[in-house]
Amino acid sequence: MHVWKALFEQGEEFNLTPYGTETMHILRAEKGFIIAGQDTDGSVHPFDLGMSWAVSMQKPFSFIGKRGMQREDCVRENRKQLVGLKTLDPNAVLPEGAQGVLDPNAPIPMPMVGHVTSSYWSANLNRSVAMGFVKGGLDKMGETVFYPLADGRVIEAEICSPVFLDPKGERQNV
Repeated sequence: MHVWKALFEQGEEFNLTPYGTETMHILRAEKGFIIAGQDTDGSVHPFDLGMSWAVSMQKPFSFIGKRGMQREDCVRENRKQLVGLKTLDPNAVLPEGAQGVLDPNAPIPMPMVGHVTSSYWSANLNRSVAMGFVKGGLDKMGETVFYPLADGRVIEAEICSPVFLDPKGERQNV
């Protein structure tokens, strides 16, 4: 307790505030930062994450993962890609793991197009924020995905950028 009090006395002029891991999860999701293993798995590569800027297939040399990213399954169209999901009702928080469909009236079994990987209520934005995978999602910005839930509700979400807060990164220089 002595160390805790001393830290906050010294940090008072900087408006120091404690936060926990749940807060850290929400803050990283607001910025579109992924958690490997939660927002990705072994089948996901940088192009699926909208991170093609980080990998050049034009390099004259090989690199770890290059051959794997050129496999037939990794270059096919309509792969599931990570996107932001902005619920039409800002108070509706999508359950993590919820499966999405493009047509909520499709016959059962409904053709699922993806799933929610991270979903939170954002006090900063006063709305829910979510990330998830959608087939061909990077080309579907602005389209609606429907998430039918076990309780009979259907939550609608607009496909958007996974960066909800400060997309230009201007706040880091304030």
